[in-house]
Amino acid sequence: MKYEITTQKQLRLEFWEQSPCRQFYKVSYRQNDYSATVRCEWLDFVDMMRRDGHISEALAFRATL
Repeated sequence: MKYEITTQKQLRLEFWEQSPCRQFYKVSYRQNDYSATVRCEWLDFVDMMRRDGHISEALAFRATL
């Protein structure tokens, strides 16, 4: 199966473009530097992308914010 998004970098860019949390984006932040709300939005986004067939299950398991 050919997926639209194949890298974590592409997935993160898509998240920040679509996310209502984009105002919290910081270049130097790592995953645990973000609030729990942003991290929950990220998990919901990754799960939705996997269920809709936009990313592979393997990418969903290894993707980090």
